[in-house]
Amino acid sequence: MRRDLRVADNPILHEISKITQQSQHPFTHFLPVYIFAAQQIEVSGFLSSDSDRSPFPEARSQAGGFWRCGPHRAKFLAESVWDAKKGLEKAGNGLAIRVGMAGQVIQDMLEAFKRADTEVAGVWMTEEEGVEEKREERDVRKAAEGAQTEFKLWVDEKYFVDDRDQPFDNPRKLPDVFTTYRKQVEPLREVSRRTLELPKILLPLPETIPPQPAPFSIPSTLEDILACLKKPMEPSLGLSNAPKLPANAQSAHPFHGGESPGHKRIEHLITSGNMTTYKDTRNGMLGLDFSTKLSAWLALGCVTARQVHEYLLDFEEAKIPLGKGVHGYGKGENKGTAAVRFELLWRDYFRLATRKFGPRLFRIEGFKNDSNYSWKYPQKDKEVQHTVQRFLEGTTGNGFIDASMRELFLTGYTSNRLRQNVASFLAKHLGIDWRIGAEWYESMLADYDLSSNWGNWQYNAGVGNDPREARVFNPVKQVCLSLIGLKSRFC
Repeated sequence: MRRDLRVADNPILHEISKITQQSQHPFTHFLPVYIFAAQQIEVSGFLSSDSDRSPFPEARSQAGGFWRCGPHRAKFLAESVWDAKKGLEKAGNGLAIRVGMAGQVIQDMLEAFKRADTEVAGVWMTEEEGVEEKREERDVRKAAEGAQTEFKLWVDEKYFVDDRDQPFDNPRKLPDVFTTYRKQVEPLREVSRRTLELPKILLPLPETIPPQPAPFSIPSTLEDILACLKKPMEPSLGLSNAPKLPANAQSAHPFHGGESPGHKRIEHLITSGNMTTYKDTRNGMLGLDFSTKLSAWLALGCVTARQVHEYLLDFEEAKIPLGKGVHGYGKGENKGTAAVRFELLWRDYFRLATRKFGPRLFRIEGFKNDSNYSWKYPQKDKEVQHTVQRFLEGTTGNGFIDASMRELFLTGYTSNRLRQNVASFLAKHLGIDWRIGAEWYESMLADYDLSSNWGNWQYNAGVGNDPREARVFNPVKQVCLSLIGLKSRFC
């Protein structure tokens, strides 16, 4: 398992459940495995003793040298893995948690099973986009084939439009403009496939499971796993003037990871009427419910886009009591629910762009391969280094930008509107290597999604999929508009 941390609407688990209910099974046991990938998450906190040394380089980003998975995302991820473990246990199974590189972990397991005269019928995993993700798939395939074991890569079905229903068979045919793609798949209310049932029972775990190889060990509680993930990270994360949480401040993202909390959030959005009003509130910046805040659960596959869509259908058509009495119940699609589907399709589009452009997602020239910008690099200029430090700490002097950067550091969240302004500020106003911002967001965001994050940073830096290349957000004007919206006498 990677970013498919759910039991319901999970194609692999659905297939295993069907096999379990057959009178004769092609295999007798089923072992789900989640690996904290050492190239993306710092795993030295899992070392068995302080005298041990990790065989892996530190999981830091290339341009800025940041921890690739910071404390907020580590927390949400650990909670999601643990919730998946509990969900699998309810279905009569469980989850083996490991650290390391996927190919090596699977190879070690296959060799251990062979030494124990246990036949492994196959290794299955869900396909994902991204350079490292594809490398993982190749490495796991190599390990399986080396052990003469079947390897199967399953379609990633957590997105809104299923890969098998795309209007093209070659990723190169993806339009470079989102609107063109949207028109190809509309109407959005009819494009998504039905969800898969929750498995009632799964095959049991093997009687003996190979342990985590040294020098690492896996704790037996969520609290200890989270402690291991956070152990290597100093609280300041390398900032000399790290933001401090103001007294009585509340997070706009106080959520827990996992399939169960994800579904509770969707239900709240429907029963509170926030799905219906989403179109009018989505550009807000403060509070819990101005936007859906589903992105963290969607990123890890705790919930799927088509599950969200199905909740909306049930509400619009009054198929279930959830949301009864709320404005819009049983009245068909409204502008709020339509806007939610629109945003779900944006996630699909960025993911397909990653498939189309591959490594160009991470190159400073972007999807457009544009080398006309004269970017400033902190590695080459101390003044730029100082500017970047102030940017990360939220001390640029622009209150709009600074508030967002402090919120991000302290909570792991900042609104979509602020994200666009921050990206435009770093790339267009300061002219600094936009990848610094993308890497910092990767580290800090609880809802980090590879394609959405890097695609959006390219989009706002002017090197991605944006038909309006000269798009620049004015953070000073945005502050004025925000204060006017609050009926302030200032500005």
